[in-house]
Amino acid sequence: MKKRALVSWSSGKDSAWALHVMRQRGEYEIAGLLTTMNAAFDRVAMHGTRRAVVEAQAKAAGLPLRTIPLPWPCSNEQYEAAMGGACAQAVAEGIEIMAFGDLFLEDVRAYREEKLKGTGLEPVFPLWGLPTDALAREMLATGLRARIVCLDPAKLPREFAGCDLDESVLDALPEGCDPCAERGEFHTVAYAGPMFGDPIALANGDVVERDVFVFADVKIVGPDGEHS
Repeated sequence: MKKRALVSWSSGKDSAWALHVMRQRGEYEIAGLLTTMNAAFDRVAMHGTRRAVVEAQAKAAGLPLRTIPLPWPCSNEQYEAAMGGACAQAVAEGIEIMAFGDLFLEDVRAYREEKLKGTGLEPVFPLWGLPTDALAREMLATGLRARIVCLDPAKLPREFAGCDLDESVLDALPEGCDPCAERGEFHTVAYAGPMFGDPIALANGDVVERDVFVFADVKIVGPDGEHS
């Protein structure tokens, strides 16, 4: 019997690609997606993705979505307590694996491994060590589509906010900017690709600057043209 796994879901391209890779390998039974939500704004922490968009992603992926509400502001202690509760619940339901889309930051991996130690959940990193330029281009070539919804203007010009991540954007990235943005240069929302049964129709909203980051809002476009 395959071990059951949750995918840590940021709403972005790397977590989406991690899901795809895990399905391709067939080593685990994917039991769902796990997302932290800023309870004050009902959006994914850091990415700023609306709940409706994340729910549409889960539906398109054919998987249940588990959300962890986080207070705002949220201390590290509050974050770890919330994650601890979610991990305990997952283990109680027979889940043994937590998958992350991390690529090469050793300190981030070590933190995840340390926090999951003794919980009953084993961390796995299906994308670890892959060359990021080749990986980003493979994602695009295989049909993944993602939009830049948050960026650090100290590392990437504001004009990239709200743009689709495509070959032209990869070619235009400033020197030193990682193609997969592993160092936080930018964050994306995935809306199409082999991990989804159907693409998700998104419309761009406002672009705002907050807490030194630039956020580009995206909304679901319904069949009647309404946004949510």
